[in-house]
Amino acid sequence: MNPTLEIFSQGEEIVTGQTVDTNAAWLSQEAIHCGFTVTRHTAVGDKLTDLINLLLDISERADCCICTGGLGPTSDDLTAEAVAQAFNRPLEFDAIAFEQIKAFFVRRNRVMPEVNRKQALLPQTAIRIDNAWGTAPGFSLKHQRCWFVFLPGVPSEMKPLFLDYVKPDLLTRFTLQPPQLVTLKTIGLGESAIQELIKNIQIPVDVELGFRAGTEDVQTKLLFPFDYPRVALTALVSEFSQSLGDYVFAIDGLGEVTDDLAFEVDKLMTAKNQTLAVVETVSHGLLAAKCVGYDWLVKASYEQALVQSTQALNPTELLDTAKRLAREVQEKPRVTMVLVQLYSGGQAALRDKNQSLGVLSVLLTGEMFYETHHEVVGSMKRKQNQAALLTLDLLRRHLQNRLIKTNHCT
Repeated sequence: MNPTLEIFSQGEEIVTGQTVDTNAAWLSQEAIHCGFTVTRHTAVGDKLTDLINLLLDISERADCCICTGGLGPTSDDLTAEAVAQAFNRPLEFDAIAFEQIKAFFVRRNRVMPEVNRKQALLPQTAIRIDNAWGTAPGFSLKHQRCWFVFLPGVPSEMKPLFLDYVKPDLLTRFTLQPPQLVTLKTIGLGESAIQELIKNIQIPVDVELGFRAGTEDVQTKLLFPFDYPRVALTALVSEFSQSLGDYVFAIDGLGEVTDDLAFEVDKLMTAKNQTLAVVETVSHGLLAAKCVGYDWLVKASYEQALVQSTQALNPTELLDTAKRLAREVQEKPRVTMVLVQLYSGGQAALRDKNQSLGVLSVLLTGEMFYETHHEVVGSMKRKQNQAALLTLDLLRRHLQNRLIKTNHCT
């Protein structure tokens, strides 16, 4: 059986909802991938007694606990004091930690406030975790059955500390059998549509099926036991991929590095040595923004006048206009492919979450035109994001030789 792990977040701002606890979600995923069984998430405010009681409870029921927050210099940062009292380990001044804190301010040409000295007080026998990204050192120690790790609550400090120091340490301290997670990333399908497409697949009882719907994709997750046979794993993933068809733009967990849709398009564009120009309307520059930093995006434009001039066009006229624009842009230097995105329904439909918006995407490559039509729904921001992704997905489908015409609501 895998060791159990709890996540403990400290801070009044988390308990009251002023700050969303993204740390706990991120740490849970990391811990599960390591091979832990995550049993609880707990958040406690800035009350010393509550912190002490929780630490004592966790020490008796969990094999490991990762705590975030409460390591700052102010009076409401109580984690170190709570650990000292709960585990009878008086705070001791750590001279090395103090020098590191002072150096942090020196590098920024600032005078260290005296209050930051508090961050160099660590519980007796605790192992310091050096923080190169901020002023608060982390620390770790064992009490009862539980190995505790205490990290800053700032995500930009917490994440590198975990990845660089904590994770390698946990992998040596515990006997872990991490499960095998395979994620099929799709665009253009909702969770219910995915469920319908895979309903006839026989899933073994020891394989867990899950879904995650995000703003960039919908993920179908298959969690396999540590020792699940590779041949059987590959066969089941292949069955899922075939059922979901052209909507799958990447599969994570089989050895290949994957990311979002733009990342996958980048791999294909680079391999085929292509360049792209974009003319977009409904997504208002968001499509180009998703591709910022990729050398193959050589031209991008959004023109309000174009939006206004195309609103009264019928579908045939809209398509003809998109093709004309694509030809004009294709004549520009260094352009081998052109994406043009227009929409029908007008500004009122764009702003009204209860109205759908018709999005036309046209791809010109060489002498060939490809087109897709989608109905996007929801808030204006959602329509803009969906339009950007679906237009980019037209390019992905062409590059993967999986281009089909679509006409559905998403």
